[in-house]
Amino acid sequence: MTRTTATHQDLDWLLDGLVDSVAETRNAVLLSDDGLVVSHSRSIGRSDAERLAAICTGQQSLARGVGQLFRGGAVHQVIVELSDLWLFIISAGQGTHLAVVASQDVDAEVMSLAMHNLVQQVGQKLGTAVRGEFDAFGTGPRP
Repeated sequence: MTRTTATHQDLDWLLDGLVDSVAETRNAVLLSDDGLVVSHSRSIGRSDAERLAAICTGQQSLARGVGQLFRGGAVHQVIVELSDLWLFIISAGQGTHLAVVASQDVDAEVMSLAMHNLVQQVGQKLGTAVRGEFDAFGTGPRP
């Protein structure tokens, strides 16, 4: 699949490796806390990667809400099981999350372990810098 918008191509091959190494894995996306695509596997187009990133940001937000309400601490992993698919989302580095879509036939334990191993091995390369505060309405103090 041809990439039409720049991503961190030095990370794309890592995601391709994850997709290739775990049977029944379909797609992998590295996304920032605010839902932007940092990198994606060759198996998913840019527009679908962007939609997946937005969905995963929402899932992470819901999980954080549960953690706050019930004093559960930080979110480490979100797993969504559908009739035909699994969606796995884990914290990847500072300000990033790794999302993987796999068929229902994937070994969920193997997938979870592979994702965590990838993050452990190259986690420092997966982080994104915290973006500055953006005041869309111009209500904050002026410099």
